[in-house]
Amino acid sequence: MAPNSPWQHNRSASVADDVDFSIRGHELQFVEIELDPGESAVGEAGAFVWKDAAIDMTTVFGDGSDSGDTGFMGKLLGAGKRLITGASLFTTVFTHRGQGKARVAFAAPIPGAILPIRLAEIGGTLICQKDSFLCAARGVSIGIAFQRRIMTGLFGGEGFVMQRLDGDGWVFVQMGGTLVERELAPGEQLHVDTGCLAAYTPSVEFDLVTAGGVKSVLFGGEGLFFARLTGPGKVWIQSLPFARLAARIAAAALPAGGQNRGEGSVLGPLGQFIDGN
Repeated sequence: MAPNSPWQHNRSASVADDVDFSIRGHELQFVEIELDPGESAVGEAGAFVWKDAAIDMTTVFGDGSDSGDTGFMGKLLGAGKRLITGASLFTTVFTHRGQGKARVAFAAPIPGAILPIRLAEIGGTLICQKDSFLCAARGVSIGIAFQRRIMTGLFGGEGFVMQRLDGDGWVFVQMGGTLVERELAPGEQLHVDTGCLAAYTPSVEFDLVTAGGVKSVLFGGEGLFFARLTGPGKVWIQSLPFARLAARIAAAALPAGGQNRGEGSVLGPLGQFIDGN
């Protein structure tokens, strides 16, 4: 694998909270994180695959990013943020207690790609879909990001609440299908299906634009709105949102199954109708 490959990283001795990692596989990927003594990784509930025996596993409230001295209320607040985004109240912290190197692995639950991002290199914050977080180096904070525009919250696919990942360390997020990264210049715009918008940096402005005329809305099958992204900043696009995959499986398995092209709306059936489902 090439030395500058984005799917593998070797530790830099000058960065205290750095970790080694390697992403394995193609359509069904997992990430293998190598820890030095005393280092920790935080995993989403249910993402763990395997670990070396020298690594201790502890389940904690919230995201595990605090040092343990914030008290019960602080931990409860962190857990509450995760609950709002649809994640579990708990995360699992894996800490290397032995000598030498030890490894722990986490797997994505759907076909697609695991994206490694060092938050310090993108300004310290990533906004992503509610279920994107897979694992991270200890110290990454998992919070919530609210959509400020009412229409974006109602019809933007992910609703009012998305995940917000803050810190300066490595974070690993899962995307469905094939992953595309776009760098938008100041003022440059990109139209994306609302469910295919996987992640973006906070400098990108996210709102909605109508998909076209009446004929396109009624018969095009793409819903009423596109996500309109305005630079500057980075945008990550996924080709296969999980809700789209689940809808196709349901359509094939159930006699009454049908298409469900949207990825969620706070309006329920009305929102699904408007979104073209």
